Amino acid sequence: MAYISKINRRQLRDQANAAKNRRELIAAQFSRRDLMKMGLLTSAGLLIPKRGLSVRAQDALSSFGQTGQCTSPATTPFVDLLPIMPVKQSVPSLNPAPTECPNTAAGESRTRCHQAFTQLPPQRLYQVVQQTANVTVSPDLPVQTMWGFDAIVPGPTYVSNYGVPILVRNVNSLPINNGGFGLPSVSTHLHNGHTPSESDGFPCDFFEIGHFYDQHYPNVLAGFASDHQPNGDINEALSTLWYHDHRVDFTSQNVYKGLAGFFLLFNQFDTGNESTGFHLPSFPDFDIPMMFADKCFDQAGLLAFDLFNLDGILGDKFLVNGKIQPVLHVSPRRYRFRWLNSGPSRFYQIFLTRLDSSTTNQFWQISNDGNLLPHPIQISSVKLGVAERADVIIDFAPFAGRTLYLENRLVQRNGRGPDCELSQRGQGNLLLQIVVDLPPVADNSVDPATNPTFYTLPDKTAQPRVTRTFNFELTQNGQWTINNQFMDCNTIRFTVQQNTVERWVLRNTQTDRPAWTHPIHIHFEEYQIFSGNNQFCFNEPPTSVNVSRKDVIRLNPNTQVTLFFRFRDFLGRYPMHCHNTIHEDHAMMLRWEIGTTGDLNQNP
Repeated sequence: MAYISKINRRQLRDQANAAKNRRELIAAQFSRRDLMKMGLLTSAGLLIPKRGLSVRAQDALSSFGQTGQCTSPATTPFVDLLPIMPVKQSVPSLNPAPTECPNTAAGESRTRCHQAFTQLPPQRLYQVVQQTANVTVSPDLPVQTMWGFDAIVPGPTYVSNYGVPILVRNVNSLPINNGGFGLPSVSTHLHNGHTPSESDGFPCDFFEIGHFYDQHYPNVLAGFASDHQPNGDINEALSTLWYHDHRVDFTSQNVYKGLAGFFLLFNQFDTGNESTGFHLPSFPDFDIPMMFADKCFDQAGLLAFDLFNLDGILGDKFLVNGKIQPVLHVSPRRYRFRWLNSGPSRFYQIFLTRLDSSTTNQFWQISNDGNLLPHPIQISSVKLGVAERADVIIDFAPFAGRTLYLENRLVQRNGRGPDCELSQRGQGNLLLQIVVDLPPVADNSVDPATNPTFYTLPDKTAQPRVTRTFNFELTQNGQWTINNQFMDCNTIRFTVQQNTVERWVLRNTQTDRPAWTHPIHIHFEEYQIFSGNNQFCFNEPPTSVNVSRKDVIRLNPNTQVTLFFRFRDFLGRYPMHCHNTIHEDHAMMLRWEIGTTGDLNQNP
């Protein structure tokens, strides 16, 4: 027994030492590709089995146990109120004034001129500073040093309108010392935005401490400058967008550290006022963005990040708008909730649960990703892959005086993806407590049960100029590829011809189990689903909510999906990548471009 105890003590000592050394590697701001070049990773993508450096990857950090599961300190749920992020306010001017071409002399890091600056000059100006934020996520944990936009985590919510172009100046004031993980070199992406390439937040357009980057968001309907829809297509109007850091090789660390926020777009139909247009619940009183994130904390109660987990990171603490399991008080009326899965690797299936009742509670989904559906769809749960969004309408009138929970019942044991099972009601992850105890108020919003019409879907019968096929795979050396290639900022994999239609086939070729699910995101243009293989349990058939336009597709194992695209309005470079940001940072991303002429490469 003494001998066994001695071995166990040595193992614990070695494990603690390995954890310390590996944390130092992360703090030194090495990417996974850096470690491979240095010879510190095995062919399986794990750290070399050298004493003092590597126990198994899953044992590397003290906050992650032998099975790769997180073991954070205990916290008391449903104490803090759900934070509502402040609306970002515009400024009358910027100094120096914005310019069409990069003002490098003043410290701007943009390398290309704005494409629509003269045609669609910004009518509102914003300045946001990326800087250290001191954040309390739970009364039971110490204050966290995170990174935020304007020192807010999640960042402030931008509220914009179609027809009102804006310019956002991003200023990098992050510290040189990353406090354990993250890289203070950034590129902010407006996810789902119909944005010119130079303002997209392309992962290789990063800028350093002390510099700024002006991003021009025209807020125009897709097709406004095309021969397909000269004034733009109202049926392609967007609603719920989000912005996040997208620095190549470090997206997962920087977003995990706090660099993300909401961006909402309104128009003459989705007005933000329930007395007009589509009569959706009024913003901000009854229209609430909710950012879901799961995180891990070490035994000191500080945020922990595991760079060396091959599959992806799962946390055991569930945050909504930056708080662990908060509480929201509502009135007995209809609310619009905008749900976002910010990752990095977890998938959700969210139910509306009453712990004192076995009733399956129904509610309404009105959007998929950033797009309103043609009609509301009554559902009992919402499935969200990483970076997917869903707007829902919940009527709390029948629940006056009751307490409900947003509950994730989807079982997921590792970062590879969800399992084909649900936990029992009340036994899942309780994300948010909702108490229906506020006074009754007038409700002028539309009843989804009346089947109102929002937008119709654009036509997708046009003949594609080319069909391109992309295979998403894991290599023998533990990195992720698209068509057997790693991301390279300087390599253009293919060029789309402006004002043409293309068909893309995305394939997850892995057939063995356990396997990986890849949430694939394509920048700039959204798509409609032509067809998809529904043999895997976590694939939504295109006849339900996926009938809408999307920008993230859940690519399940042994699955193929075919997508329809129109490419219009702007030129330049954009990426496609897996939005399990661990996979993205390990090279599952490619650069493609839109040009006045394009190629016919079917297998880029």
